[in-house]
Amino acid sequence: MKERQAGFLISKIKAIGGRRFEKILQEKKIDAFNGAQGKILYVLWQGGKMTVTEISEKSGLAKTTLTAMLARMRAQGLVCMQENAKDRRSSIVSLTPAAALLKEEYDAVTEQIGNIYYKGFSEAEAEQFEGYLKRILHNLEEEHE
Repeated sequence: MKERQAGFLISKIKAIGGRRFEKILQEKKIDAFNGAQGKILYVLWQGGKMTVTEISEKSGLAKTTLTAMLARMRAQGLVCMQENAKDRRSSIVSLTPAAALLKEEYDAVTEQIGNIYYKGFSEAEAEQFEGYLKRILHNLEEEHE
């Protein structure tokens, strides 16, 4: 069987893509958030108020990493945290109005990085590729349980 390099390639894409994303943020003079914080903002823009556990599941970030990042984002005025009435051991995280205004800038950056990712791909190829990635993600999540 031929040696497969998916894990290595995905790791390399993640590293280089992250650096490119940060460079685009710099080029656009966006300093309200960094690439890692953008993941959290994206999840909250999509889902509204969430617990730290929900954000962790949707972003793929570990809860310990997320807790420190959310504390910084709270200090930056990007998120608010409220006690969870249903479970006092957890907090509900929501976006501030200032963070809500950043969505347009974030969307422009993600569109630009997406154009780099899919340069030379047909629409069908991009759809097929994302389907494969979703299958790999599902396999990994299934294995985790």
